[in-house]
Amino acid sequence: MMKYILIIGDGMADNPVDALGGKTPLETARIPHIDALAAGGTVGSVLTVPRGLPPGSDTAILSIFGADPRVCFTGRSPLEAAAGGISLEAGDVSYRCNMVTLEDGDMAFEDRRILSHSGGSIEGAESIRLAEDLFSHPEFGPAAEKAGIRVYPSPSFRHIAVQKGADIQGLVATPPHDVLDQPIGPNLPRGCDNAETLLALMKLAHRVLDRHPINEERRRAGKLPANGIWFWAEGTAVALDSFPKKYGKAGLVVSAVPLVQGIARLTGLDITLVEGATGELDTNYEGKTEAAVTALRDGYDFTAVHVEAPDECTHNGDTEGKIKAIEYLDGRVVAPLVQKLKGEGFDYRILLLSDHKTLTSTRGHDGDPVPFLLYESSRETGRGLPYTEKAGENGPFVKEGTRLMEILFGTGEGKL
Repeated sequence: MMKYILIIGDGMADNPVDALGGKTPLETARIPHIDALAAGGTVGSVLTVPRGLPPGSDTAILSIFGADPRVCFTGRSPLEAAAGGISLEAGDVSYRCNMVTLEDGDMAFEDRRILSHSGGSIEGAESIRLAEDLFSHPEFGPAAEKAGIRVYPSPSFRHIAVQKGADIQGLVATPPHDVLDQPIGPNLPRGCDNAETLLALMKLAHRVLDRHPINEERRRAGKLPANGIWFWAEGTAVALDSFPKKYGKAGLVVSAVPLVQGIARLTGLDITLVEGATGELDTNYEGKTEAAVTALRDGYDFTAVHVEAPDECTHNGDTEGKIKAIEYLDGRVVAPLVQKLKGEGFDYRILLLSDHKTLTSTRGHDGDPVPFLLYESSRETGRGLPYTEKAGENGPFVKEGTRLMEILFGTGEGKL
């Protein structure tokens, strides 16, 4: 029986980088196992983010899983809320409530820069405590309650906030990772009356969090403080088509990222939480690989492995880390996955791609086409191409990311 595997290296595609001699991180990384699949398979490029939509994992991964974001996308945070079992009622609006690092100094709030969109990669109990302490603070708590906002803490920098009876028509809320090292003034919430409410809470949160004992200790330890919050990714309740009904495949998704988990839940796919899976460079690659193989062994037809680390490293300005993350994907996911699939005696098809480009030059996302590779164990093409952006540009072009699952399963219009 054929097994189907989707592997997403989040944000690993890029443009040429001067510091890498004009090469991209993909071209620089040593990825012999991925290149071996590319050599025996097909390498092409795909537009995962429809033109006119904001480039990001939300729009891109919806497309990859066969859901047209032009039809179903209401915002990123409702997808993440679904991962945590948060139900949105009529009139509810959810937001991503990032812990962020705002630069220290004697300047106005609007003149501060975002140094880290992730509060210095804060996670676990520290992040939960900061969120809980903030929303229970004697000044901030009542202000949030008056605004109708409640927080749902997460053991990472990615909290979810839900606002009752909110009007977000005209709201512009910029993703913090798109404006790193820039003064925040021009990028603060704007466009409607509710934006003023969100902005007032963000200013108050900075005053409360800046000297919180956790942040003082982080400074002493040489870490960035999580001394601010940032509302963005606003959206209302969303419904997605059933993946098993649409493609006739039961599946399991392995990811540390709530967005991906939420898309899986909303499309009727199962998820598993792997111990030590962080969404960062230090994630449990081996555990994620084993979870995927176990799912296929236990009867699932399809599994997806999502690795966030290349994207996070790029946002953090860590080019060396991005290259290492790509190499870890190759050596600690692809290599053992293929070995285990062979050991199980499975025939298999693998689709591997970057969901979107994340640019070293800007530390932000880009909506240009990304390279993909398709490999089938029972039929090698012998084309001999590596897996790079240039190779993708010279291969077949898929103009609709929503076709990718049909391409993986070889159904409908899924012939390359």
